[in-house]
Amino acid sequence: MRILVTGGAGFIGSHLIRRLLADGHSVSVVDNESNGKRESLPSEVAFTRADVIRIDEIDPVFAQGFDAVCHIAGQVSIIRSFDDPAADLRTNTEGTLNVLQLCLKYKIPKLVYASSMTIYGDCDTVPTPEAHPCKPDSYYGITKHAAERYVHSTAERPDLDFPFNVTSLRMFSVFGPGQAWDNPYQGVLGIFLGKLQRGEPITIFGDGEQTRDFVYIGDIVEGWVRALTVPEAAGGVFNLGSGRSTSINQLAEYAIEAYGSGEHPIHRAPGRPGEQRRVQADIDRARAVLGWEPKTSFEDGLRETIRLGGDVFANKQPKPQASGGSN
Repeated sequence: MRILVTGGAGFIGSHLIRRLLADGHSVSVVDNESNGKRESLPSEVAFTRADVIRIDEIDPVFAQGFDAVCHIAGQVSIIRSFDDPAADLRTNTEGTLNVLQLCLKYKIPKLVYASSMTIYGDCDTVPTPEAHPCKPDSYYGITKHAAERYVHSTAERPDLDFPFNVTSLRMFSVFGPGQAWDNPYQGVLGIFLGKLQRGEPITIFGDGEQTRDFVYIGDIVEGWVRALTVPEAAGGVFNLGSGRSTSINQLAEYAIEAYGSGEHPIHRAPGRPGEQRRVQADIDRARAVLGWEPKTSFEDGLRETIRLGGDVFANKQPKPQASGGSN
């Protein structure tokens, strides 16, 4: 297939495009380089520096014609969403609307959307299935939920003159090699590892007993590939998580032990707005429909993340094998 990946220079996108290339697809990338750099991508990728919030910038790329779009571009920080909710809305919701408009304009038949666990908000059902009501309590979660509804409502429009198949992947806390260790707005595990690397105290907000579901990047990539290739994925919404719950206090302990830093100072700070209390994915639907389930344990993934570090793709052109969700 000819596939366009928005946000392809970022953490998830850069892993995904390598798998797509290894599987024999032709890949183009649109990215504004806010969280990734062109230099980290393989040379065979057609790259355009553009922002999804500016439809005139991305229109010429969509006009080239594609079999599928993987829409990953977005503002990913809950804290930033509270600091600048208008910017969060523009990128996550209006940017997705721009992508949808261009998919319709150029009759691109398939879109896979990067949704988020945050759209559930605080749940009374854990593990949480896709059928659970979505009541996001962070501005970020609200924008992701709105964008997801736009995606599926657009595909269901009766006036479309071509088949438009969409899939949303509600990703939980993705981690792995290549996740920035120096960005305070991305991924709590990457933040902790960066603190350990620099010899700085780890900060835990609130009591640390809030839980997250950490899922390895190789498993996430496998989920995206299956969403693109399994016909039954069309119209579906799927959780991509490990199905395991880990508290932030436990995460700090695991990171300190795996990094081998011995005793390490931990600072406590007041809780922050919009943080979910209990998070754990019910992945039965992804298992049944996509034939997907995570293969990499948290412990193995953590060791690999530390071994390879936060800049695994910097000035490198790795050529992974095409098989295996745990690569």
